[in-house]
Amino acid sequence: MRNIRNFCIIAHIDHGKSTLADRMLECTKTLDERDMEDQVLDSMDLEKEKGITIKSHAIQMNYSRDGQDYVLNLIDTPGHVDFSYEVSRAIASCEGALLVVDATQGIQAQTISNLYLAIEHDLAIIPVLNKIDMDAAMIDVVRDQIVDLIGCDPDEVLLASARTGEGVPEILDAIVDRVPAPSGDPDAPLQALIFDSVFNPFRGIIAYFKVVNGSIHSGDKVKFVHTGRSYDADEVGVLKMKLCPRDEIPCGSVGYIISGIKTAVEVKVGDTITHVENPCSGHIAGFEEVKPMLFAGVYPVEADEYEDLRASLEKLQLNDASLVFEPESSLALGFGFRCGFLGLLHLEIVQERLYREFDMDVITTVPNVSYKVYTTQGDVVDVHNPSGLPAPTLIDHIEEPYIRAQIISKSDFFGPIMKLCLDKRGTLAGQHFLTSDRVELNYDMPLAEIVFDFYDRLKSISKGYASFDYHVTGFDKADLVKLDILLNGEPVDALSSLIHRDHAYDFGRRMCEKLKELIPRQQFEIAIQAAIGAKIIARETVKAVRKDVTAKCYGGDITRKRKLLEKQKKGKKRMRQIGNVQVPQSAFMAVLKL
Repeated sequence: MRNIRNFCIIAHIDHGKSTLADRMLECTKTLDERDMEDQVLDSMDLEKEKGITIKSHAIQMNYSRDGQDYVLNLIDTPGHVDFSYEVSRAIASCEGALLVVDATQGIQAQTISNLYLAIEHDLAIIPVLNKIDMDAAMIDVVRDQIVDLIGCDPDEVLLASARTGEGVPEILDAIVDRVPAPSGDPDAPLQALIFDSVFNPFRGIIAYFKVVNGSIHSGDKVKFVHTGRSYDADEVGVLKMKLCPRDEIPCGSVGYIISGIKTAVEVKVGDTITHVENPCSGHIAGFEEVKPMLFAGVYPVEADEYEDLRASLEKLQLNDASLVFEPESSLALGFGFRCGFLGLLHLEIVQERLYREFDMDVITTVPNVSYKVYTTQGDVVDVHNPSGLPAPTLIDHIEEPYIRAQIISKSDFFGPIMKLCLDKRGTLAGQHFLTSDRVELNYDMPLAEIVFDFYDRLKSISKGYASFDYHVTGFDKADLVKLDILLNGEPVDALSSLIHRDHAYDFGRRMCEKLKELIPRQQFEIAIQAAIGAKIIARETVKAVRKDVTAKCYGGDITRKRKLLEKQKKGKKRMRQIGNVQVPQSAFMAVLKL
């Protein structure tokens, strides 16, 4: 155990975590040169295309120094705020963290929030200043920022360039010297923490774990404490680029277990594995339950694919523990699921993964948060979905969730950030300057306002510098209305949304204009209307495709032409009464992007 080191790499988006992981794999000869590629740990197609890390990836490296052989278990983590749950799980299974900071950009938002996560778990922090080979690198300035933030000596900050590989051997030495070996009891009953799992169509579910106490051998009878089920450990092993079977995973190490588990419900991230004969006394404190910030309905395009969608979501939930879902139904779309997400990027990634990994085409409804509705009879109803709203005459008042937002930014962007928060119905709760040029703002604001584009707009007005963190504080009264979209007088419940009265007119107008562009012209005229209750607040019309019925009538009396036009008009009117409007998938998607 003395020679095992478990560590993760944490940083802001695009500060070079995955590239640094590549150089470490090269330096320790974990990979052949022919297998090497850029961001080799980002194995998902989506990660390669978007150039971001979505999943945290674990890999084991062997490193020799002074005649000693060390085992280094590395977990590369995402930087995006929508995937911060992945980071918290990676941190829980490590003893040390490399804090990577970009020398051209300095300390940024997620750097700080991920650092606090690591400090809460008492990890040894090794600060690394990356991208020192860039012309724009401000090495001394950023080193001082790191010293201010962590309170370390300036000599402890390692300088490196993940692109050229400069400084990587020093980082490996620092991991061996500064990260403590895992502290566990090899002779105690087995306790292993599951920090991730994946579904393999041939082998069933593969769970990744870290052994905290005891050790696990292949062929052992093991039990999952949370679910109480027992299994045979058919295969245990370590994670290299491929799965490498071993006879034993010793105390303190990270590995995987395959035990022929078929259904996704049986494995829960944060569960504890122990032996059946000699069980441990209690489970390890796992991870706090994730709280979704945003709800949206996910429906199969074909109604008979409902069960396939359920199976796909269960398999996806294995790999993405922050996804939650429950069944619901809609008039326009049939049966589907109400899913909870951490943010809009998370929603987009889940939708894309359903399509790529499970070949499921889905329709997503307008995302919203959950509200409490107080009725005139004195009942309280939880509403996750606009169609679940009681009739307007029965509603006494509606309460919406409020949050306390903490924004840390450079003081140059103080004005624009305050304006943004006020536009989003925020009230200032406090402000103070951390240093001469950095300010912390605290705002109370509705969760519904920050769910959509708040984070993106905050990033753009602060040039990517502002950090944003929040927690839900409770519920407060809100003046909300239900905005319906009608097509030829028929409401489309998938496009309904609950919105603040002040924003309803503007939003309804934009929805109608967008739908007019996207709905293909039919044989009959389509009226697109936005309505609050019985009151229409906006309207657009998609004109009918018309055939020139008078083409064969040349010359002669005008009444002959008029007769044909009248006949056509009657036909169009009848078609409009019985024709139903098909809203294409792309239209749903584009309206959501509003």
